Formats: sequence, C-alpha cells, structure tokens
Amino acid sequence: MRVKDKSIIVTGAGGGIGEGIAKRLAAEGAQVIVNDINTALGEQVVEAILRAGGRASFFAADVTKSAEMQALVAAAVQRHGKLDVMVNNAGWTHRNRPALEVSEDEFDRCFAVNMKSIYLSTIHAVPAFRANGGGAFINIASTAGVRPRPGLTWYNGSKGAVITTSKSLAAEFGPDNIRVNCINPVFNPDTGLAAEFAGGPITEERKAKFLATIPLGRFSTALDVANAALYLASDEAAFISGVCIEVDGARCV
Repeated sequence: MRVKDKSIIVTGAGGGIGEGIAKRLAAEGAQVIVNDINTALGEQVVEAILRAGGRASFFAADVTKSAEMQALVAAAVQRHGKLDVMVNNAGWTHRNRPALEVSEDEFDRCFAVNMKSIYLSTIHAVPAFRANGGGAFINIASTAGVRPRPGLTWYNGSKGAVITTSKSLAAEFGPDNIRVNCINPVFNPDTGLAAEFAGGPITEERKAKFLATIPLGRFSTALDVANAALYLASDEAAFISGVCIEVDGARCV
C-alpha cells in the first residue's frame, strides 16, 4: 500500500474530485479525514470508505474560517497521532460570465474558498508537519490558472494565485522537509460546479465544444486526479516539490 498509515486530510471531500481522492488514498492504506461543510455528504463518503475496508472519519469545517481550520488539523493529530498530508481540494467558482458582471460578494467568496483556505491551511498545518518531521501539501488548483480563458476571469486569478503561492511555499518550507505541490485538473462535466464553469446547463453541445480542446479526447475524471494525488502523497514523490501536474489530456500544451 503506497500511503499505508499516513494521516491525511482531504478538504471538500463530500463529492466530486475530493471524494475520489479520499477514496483512492484510503484504498492505499491512509487514515483519511473527510472534510466538508455538508455533513450528510461527507458522512456518506466515510461510510463508503469503511464498507470498502478503508479507514476514514468525518470532520465538518469551513476552510475559510481560521478557528475551524485549526480544529480540523487538531482533529487529525488527535485521531491519528500526527498529520502527514493536507489535500486542499475545497473550491468554488462564480458562474461563467463577463468579468464586469461578477459581484463583489462572488469575488470575495471565490478568493476566500480557493486562496484564503491555502493561507489558513499553511498557518495551521505547518506546525503539525514540523512536529512530525515533515509533511506534504497537495493543492488542487486548475488548468484555468495556467491557460485562462474569458468568462472565469476572477476564478482563473484565484487558481493562478494558488499555483504561484504553492511554489513559493515549497521554497520556503523545504528546509522543514515540507513538500508543496499542485494538481491542475481540466473541466469535468460530472462535478457539482460544472454548470457554473460552463455558464449554464451541461448540454451535449457545450460538452462537445469543450471536448474538442482536449487532445486525448475525453474529460478528466475524479480518479485521474486522485491517482496524481496518490503519487504526490506517497514516498515515491519524496523529492518532488514546487511542481504542478496538469491532469488535462494535454489541453494546456
């Protein structure tokens, strides 16, 4: 098992990519804390992991609130005796629309969920990593932060900030044996935010238009992203830090 007995938090794991990551890491031996603001969905993911023979527990926390993020990290240390990996997956986007039509509240929420959460994760998880002799952050950014397109301008900016910040953190905390990496997924029509990314209902026409931009000829899946997260969480990636892995079928080329 590639992450046997590692203590891992996955934020926003009540569905979509986060759920896929939590299940994949648990299947490879990790002790997973499933985090989400939706208790019912989070507990369903935990139940599925337990039924499959894995180890997981749920912890409700809003990743934009410092006290709640602190409590989430403390829960991992209390339940598992340590924290090895923090997967910052929770994310949000405004609807695909012209930049001038996005409200200030939408802008604030986008940067709070996508970027402030990285700040709070760093503030509260780094001491736990240092106490454990090291650790790893895996930040789920987006191809939108690498190859932005009109309509998601402020979301694109938030994910670009995640990428740049992750690289800076990797340089700063390397001496503490703390690795920081990103994964940049491409559009997945099966996630809860798909309609927001697309700017409306996921019609066959919209799917075909986007699919035509992906050289490998299919959309990403939660498992595609989870497999990348598994590698970055494992000891196989012990010398990998400050990188971004595009899980995008070559769309960003």
